[in-house]
Amino acid sequence: MTDETPICSAKGCRAAAVWVLAWNNPKIHTPERRKTWLACEEHREHLSQFLGVRGFLKDVVKFEEWEESGSPEGS
Repeated sequence: MTDETPICSAKGCRAAAVWVLAWNNPKIHTPERRKTWLACEEHREHLSQFLGVRGFLKDVVKFEEWEESGSPEGS
């Protein structure tokens, strides 16, 4: 892992990111806006559930696919 390797967004986790969780808070973001959290294998489900119960989770995509698609990173 290098300094440029994206890491998981879970608190205290330093593992490499494998997943992108695209989300949106409809109370403050326009419908097309996507914020992103990164997740390792271990934290993907936990972070997805956290966003999902709030109605924020829009998509879960493998990190490589997100980068290949040219989706805005860190929006």
